[in-house]
Amino acid sequence: MTRRIVLDTETTGLDPAQGHRVIEIGCVELVGRQLTERRFHTYINPERDIDVGAMQVHGITNERVVGEPVFAAIAAEFIAFVRDAELVIHNAPFDVGFLDAELALLGLGKVKEVCAGVTDTLKMAREMRPGKRNSLDALCKDFGIDNSGRQLHGALLDAELLAEVYLAMTRGQESLMMDLDAPAAAAVALPAGKRAPLRVLRAGDAELAEHERVLKEIAKESKGKCLWLSEPAG
Repeated sequence: MTRRIVLDTETTGLDPAQGHRVIEIGCVELVGRQLTERRFHTYINPERDIDVGAMQVHGITNERVVGEPVFAAIAAEFIAFVRDAELVIHNAPFDVGFLDAELALLGLGKVKEVCAGVTDTLKMAREMRPGKRNSLDALCKDFGIDNSGRQLHGALLDAELLAEVYLAMTRGQESLMMDLDAPAAAAVALPAGKRAPLRVLRAGDAELAEHERVLKEIAKESKGKCLWLSEPAG
């Protein structure tokens, strides 16, 4: 079954090209469509000050991270956790850009060289919900996910919420695919040349009336070229 890592980061600012660094990583694991108990979470000493604007978003202070490990100390454990998994990230270019910058400082390549791919849930949401707000808070509200404990951004909490959002956004997709791990349904034994009787369900008056209404709308939109109305009833 597919292994996915839902990931979020918090940072000292908005742009790694300006020397901003990662200060928190939160990851939760999905196997198939089930959350496991496996988590990866750490605060990181960025070896620089946190911008005031960033501090207002996540509430992480310089004092909070001064005693935490530097990225180099957690890099191997992080890479091992995400290796060969599909990453699920909201606004993936932001987080991947920061992680790539951290790995580059250590000569460790790029995130996509380690994992099996990256899914950007912000891009997914914009395609599914054009014209709507697609922040994590907005998605939680629209999909009925309790985010009442999210007063500030936090990498692990946001990863946990995003996992629920991702499952809600992709619900039903697996019904279009065969579950290769599921046992095959038992065949019904019938005598040679015999077929099981077919159950016929006939439409009621209300269903027939609705069918006629839909056909008339199609005919109107197609300027009288509705195939089902032009063909004689069989």
